[in-house]
Amino acid sequence: MKKFNYILLLILLSTACEDEFLDLERPDALSESSYFKTADHFRTAANAFYNNLWAWNWHDGGNAQQLLLDRGSDLNLYFTNYGRGNITLSNTDVVWTDSYKYIRGNNILLEKAGEYSGEPEEIAEYVAAARFFRAYNYFFLLQRFGGVPVVTTVLDINSPELMGKRNSRYEVFYQVKNDLEAAIEGLPREAGIGTSDKGHISREAAQSLLARALLFEATWEKYVGTTTDGDGMAEGAGTAKPEGYPSVDGMLAQAVTLSKDIMDNGGFELWNYNEELNNLTMYYLFNLEDSGSNPAGLDKSTNKEFIFYSKYDYVLRQGRTNISHASYYSSMSQNYMDMFLCTDGLPIDKSPLFQGYQTVNEQWENRDYRLYAYGGTNEQEVVLPADESMLQGGYNTHWNRKFRSYDYPNYREAATESSDFPHIRLAEVYLIYAEALYELNGTITDAELNESLNPVRERSGVAPLTNAMAAAYNLDILEEIRRERTVELFQENSRYNDLRRWGIAEEVLNEPVFGPIIEGTDYENNPDLYDPSAYQYGEAVKPYTGEGPKRAIVADSEANRSWSRSDYLLPIPVEEINLNGSLLQNPGY
Repeated sequence: MKKFNYILLLILLSTACEDEFLDLERPDALSESSYFKTADHFRTAANAFYNNLWAWNWHDGGNAQQLLLDRGSDLNLYFTNYGRGNITLSNTDVVWTDSYKYIRGNNILLEKAGEYSGEPEEIAEYVAAARFFRAYNYFFLLQRFGGVPVVTTVLDINSPELMGKRNSRYEVFYQVKNDLEAAIEGLPREAGIGTSDKGHISREAAQSLLARALLFEATWEKYVGTTTDGDGMAEGAGTAKPEGYPSVDGMLAQAVTLSKDIMDNGGFELWNYNEELNNLTMYYLFNLEDSGSNPAGLDKSTNKEFIFYSKYDYVLRQGRTNISHASYYSSMSQNYMDMFLCTDGLPIDKSPLFQGYQTVNEQWENRDYRLYAYGGTNEQEVVLPADESMLQGGYNTHWNRKFRSYDYPNYREAATESSDFPHIRLAEVYLIYAEALYELNGTITDAELNESLNPVRERSGVAPLTNAMAAAYNLDILEEIRRERTVELFQENSRYNDLRRWGIAEEVLNEPVFGPIIEGTDYENNPDLYDPSAYQYGEAVKPYTGEGPKRAIVADSEANRSWSRSDYLLPIPVEEINLNGSLLQNPGY
């Protein structure tokens, strides 16, 4: 009983910052015997789950921040042991610990729903929310560890499940799928959620999370297969599949159907104010607060792109971490810079519009608007640093400002930024649709590109992709879909997950991470502008640039990188294995 009281107290206290969603009863007026007796009690408990999402309020002082912002990947110059493949055993893991704590809260609400004496319809939405959040937590665990123990009841200290084995990744995914399908049936459409309740989970949020999970698991099984599973007897979680487990094509087809329904019937739209914001829509979207957060006077009510997001507010719930500082330090690598297309829709090595690298600013011309939005503007002077500490600190000429507050720190001081954190937005749903279609059929029609990939490109000033263009310029359409996803979803907890599910993490993450191009620029052989000895790893030839192989500053050497297939999953925390000898460690640790 003491354990239940403790969990109940956590649930009640954590609702404090959700006042914008509902009127709360005083927690000290409630007791275990009186709680979960009314529909409002279930509503209060369900609202507490929103605080447990991995968003601006970092749970662990940095680890979640690094993964959510894709730090240490090939896209930026903030280097981490994880990004280098230098992954070691740890005693604890906050994602493991916190996720199971949150799952317990989800299970408590679901158990109490079975005892509710009122009409089931009164609490149906809150039951659906509990299943949504349980799926969210298990999917987070799945992406990180693979198979984990699946617990769907409220345990006590004598429960045999505490000493249970890991479920396979397939059993975990099946639980995620079943929970989200049940949540879809019980949640309201976004159009049915009133203005004062915006931010609550909608049916489309559950559909989009399920579409993401289906694409993730389908492509993981297609490209990674069972290579990370272990045998479940000596290591890993094994390969057991539950009865009725879907095929890869079945998962892809369902992802297509779910995405299409959101696109056609969800009422969402891409946030596009390029005319008002000098083509910097994709800068202002991610720091949108009140009318003072941008030159056009737009506020969050104009944003119909975010489908599943964590809601923040300058008065009621600030981010409470220096978002602007954190994003600024995740500067863009030359690897990432060279991924942005020219405005004619062609890669820089195929486009006549690409201006080269002679000066730092030339490569910014005639490019995707997102390059300016995330890294600077046409008017911004970009100066090559000639100080070793600049690169060693993770900096570059190409500063990142996605998520950075407008007019920082004048409009918002550090740790007061309160932009909403997007977990899934419409642009990703478009890209899920395009990728799942192509993975399913091996082709995608121009009409299908025009309703998915091309609206995302259009907002960024990039010409549409067509099958004729792909044929004329020898473009791989799947690679172009993947490129679009990489460029669009920078710093949105996507890159590591994508590289692993595509089965190419060891290929990409073992390559050097490059800083600026030097060969053929104004900086080459000019000691007044550039001192090669200032950089620890010197220069090397970057194989792909807009002008063929060229020497560039090596920001992080391949000698620092040792990614292998065993790094696709993180190790089970040592303390968990010590507590439960039935848990087997992932292969390679």
